[in-house]
Amino acid sequence: MAVAAMLPVTLVTLVLSAVFLTGRYDDLDEAHQQWTRTLARQLASASEYGLFSANLENLQALTAGALRESGVRMALVLDPRGQVLAASGGARVDPNTLAPRLVMRLEDLYLPADLLPLSGRERRWIDPSSADEFLIQPVWSSRLRLDEVYEGEGVAVDLGTPSVLGYVMVEISREVVAERSRFMLGIGLAVMVGGLLLGVLMAWALGRGVVTPVLRVSRMIGRIGAGDLSVRGQLLPDDPLRELQAGLNQMAQRLQKHHEELEQRVAQATTELRARKEEAELATQAKSRFLAAASHDLRQPIHALGMFVARLTQLPHDSETRRLIGNLEASVRAMQDLLDALLDVSRLDADAVQAQVRPVPLPPLIAQLRGALLPVAQDKGLQFRVRQPRETELWVSTDPALLHRILLNLLSNALRYTGEGGVLLSCRARLPKGGESATWERGVVLIEVWDTGVGIAPEHQEDIFREFYQIGNPERDRAKGLGLGLNIVHRTARLLGHPLRLTSRLRQGTRFTLEVPLAPEGERQFVPPTVEPARAPDDLRGLRVLVIEDDGASARALEDLLQSWGCAVAVVDGLRDALSVIDDGFEPDVLLSDYRLRAGENGMWAVQGLRQHMRRQAGSAHDLDRDLPAALMSGDTDPDLIQLCREISLPLLHKPVRPAKLRTLLRRLSRHQPLDM
Repeated sequence: MAVAAMLPVTLVTLVLSAVFLTGRYDDLDEAHQQWTRTLARQLASASEYGLFSANLENLQALTAGALRESGVRMALVLDPRGQVLAASGGARVDPNTLAPRLVMRLEDLYLPADLLPLSGRERRWIDPSSADEFLIQPVWSSRLRLDEVYEGEGVAVDLGTPSVLGYVMVEISREVVAERSRFMLGIGLAVMVGGLLLGVLMAWALGRGVVTPVLRVSRMIGRIGAGDLSVRGQLLPDDPLRELQAGLNQMAQRLQKHHEELEQRVAQATTELRARKEEAELATQAKSRFLAAASHDLRQPIHALGMFVARLTQLPHDSETRRLIGNLEASVRAMQDLLDALLDVSRLDADAVQAQVRPVPLPPLIAQLRGALLPVAQDKGLQFRVRQPRETELWVSTDPALLHRILLNLLSNALRYTGEGGVLLSCRARLPKGGESATWERGVVLIEVWDTGVGIAPEHQEDIFREFYQIGNPERDRAKGLGLGLNIVHRTARLLGHPLRLTSRLRQGTRFTLEVPLAPEGERQFVPPTVEPARAPDDLRGLRVLVIEDDGASARALEDLLQSWGCAVAVVDGLRDALSVIDDGFEPDVLLSDYRLRAGENGMWAVQGLRQHMRRQAGSAHDLDRDLPAALMSGDTDPDLIQLCREISLPLLHKPVRPAKLRTLLRRLSRHQPLDM
């Protein structure tokens, strides 16, 4: 508002001051010119007689009298040829050199050259160095009236054309004009400042009368917007926004009332939500405890069932019994697959899977997959082809176990959902732009799995990576899978940082593309694969195994299976009984212990206690240079337990344990071979 009020006032003041000063300057200059011209003409008129009569004293008196006028600095009287006849004042003329009858030429006064020669007309010039004004006025002879005595009245007699008798030159200072101009400028500035002060007063009055109430209302609205609903504006009798202020007060009062009601409702709803949240948390905890207990309790009998079935397959049977046992074994294997898949999902959810990324040669891994899946493809009458570069051996930076699991799931799905045609596993390197100069360090290997199956519709291509999501399997036929494979693939690829893409069309097939970074050449080091010698079926014969298992069925099943492999087995249900067996002379080669034992014990304590006991028995003997090889078996899938076993390098088998996996574990423990945790 101050700008709005001051801007027009300032503009008007400046314009009026400029017009006023300009006009006054012009008037002063014109008045000065008229005065100087009048002075020069008067001096010329007075010098006519002296020039006519050559009376130099009279001319000198006239020039001296001219100096008494304000601003006159020099006065000269010249003859028609420009010789100085009389001079007074002026720095250019030294009066000591001017004798009463001494004559000088005009050039000797150092006047500007454009004033010469004198041409019988009035001249005017301003000196830029001193700002003095010079005027040259010619002195003309006058026409005389002669009185003839004998002619009666006077008769004007024409004596001829008027002639120039001489010249009068006057130097007048313009300081008077400058002083008057400065005086007028001061008046103009005073008027302008007065106008501006008047504008400021008007702006202040306007702000006091209009802007102040607007600002007060604006601040009140701002506080209401910031949440301060208790603010109230003061109602003044002379306030032009009184009605608006009253309306804002009513609005703030209503908003405060509604706010308090909403706070009460929110507090009540929060209390109810907190109660429901606590109920939901209790229910979740109960569900988690139930699932954990159910998982553990379910794994125990399935584990025992698997052991019994494995032992049962080793006995002689007729064809009908063998068929039934095969069906039973297939059912047990399906339950084991489901539990293993659920375990993988839970481990990925809990971030219990740690990727061990290192340079890995890709051809051996591809060859292993081809050898495992080629019989499956042949049984279904499908073609299974592998395509990879032959000119170089591809090395990638990845976790070989996790990459193997990803490709195995993708290929198994492709074979399961392809009815005719075939499956292609393709590997090709893609270098960054730059060709050979980019080398291999920043390149990737595109591993693609193609199939000619039914394809996936676009609306399902995002959902197939969710848990238990299957297309066209509402009856949950386990022959069509569990709906967890692609979810595990997606999570594992994300864990490794390998982008996974899907391209599919209905009735035309599907392609999964996995991008794996190439390993730097300097980090590649070929490690020949470990080839174990062929083992006879009784390669575990004579192995002494101490089993700590508190579940009777699992203990009997495990004992029968180990004995069928030729192992010497001692089965106990706790640490105390295990110590007693060792004290009685049983020296175990391998220890297998369940994690959850009776009386609050666990398998880790049992392993630690037995190892310490055997160290004390051995003393300083040199035949016990390492700890007793041991492994845990548990139906508990707690991620903390998995991580703890990994930290202390203690193998952990999740129930139900596959007999083949148990046999491999015992073989490696008996030979003290390192295990892949």
